[in-house]
Amino acid sequence: VAGWAGATAYNRGQVLYRVAELMEGRRDQFATEVRAAEGLTARQAESVVDASIDRWVWYAGWSDKIAQVLGGLNPVAGPYFDISAPEPTGVVAALAPQRSSLLGLVSVLAPIVVSGNTAVVVASEERPLPAVTLTEVLATSDVPGGVINVLTGRTAEIAPWLASHADVNAIDLTGAAGAADVEWGDLERAAADTVTRVLRPAGDGPEAVEPDWDATPDLTRLRAFLETKTVWHPKGT
Repeated sequence: VAGWAGATAYNRGQVLYRVAELMEGRRDQFATEVRAAEGLTARQAESVVDASIDRWVWYAGWSDKIAQVLGGLNPVAGPYFDISAPEPTGVVAALAPQRSSLLGLVSVLAPIVVSGNTAVVVASEERPLPAVTLTEVLATSDVPGGVINVLTGRTAEIAPWLASHADVNAIDLTGAAGAADVEWGDLERAAADTVTRVLRPAGDGPEAVEPDWDATPDLTRLRAFLETKTVWHPKGT
């Protein structure tokens, strides 16, 4: 979505903050759904929802800091300014975690969209309800239409189409770990046919696992879906 990619960093950050605010207003509903989906106690489910809200806020805070941290002025031998700046990759597909129905979903979704990418996310196959409720929050927030697209269904049926789609610029295969009948290696090879950037799940093959979603995030996921544009400009005399 061109309007989202071209929005100011400040604006994108405010939009993500707004998502967090609306989730806070439906905290009890999210906690009930997460508890049922993941078999948690009431207190554990509330903790997951709180962490999910905080995760939106964490990434929102990075919206206007990405350029300073991941870009910069490059030293060159010549009378030029040489500046590198991060830009969104474009359309990013993601397989949401299978076990973590809300916190894992937010943890893969927020770093995609905060920099200006468009996201197409496949919700947890067996635990989709928190993702569906999140779409209701997104629809009533300030997220522009078409920026975040959530699909429900069998991961094994949807993932190959996303991995091989020529209009998908990058794909996060995190949810391939633990999904029935999904081999992330096959998806990676399909993505290679269209030169689609791939973020692999942790581990290899059958040993692939979901990350620890409770851990403090870093910039790995955010950086994975950025391109770097370098501009040369003469200094003059």
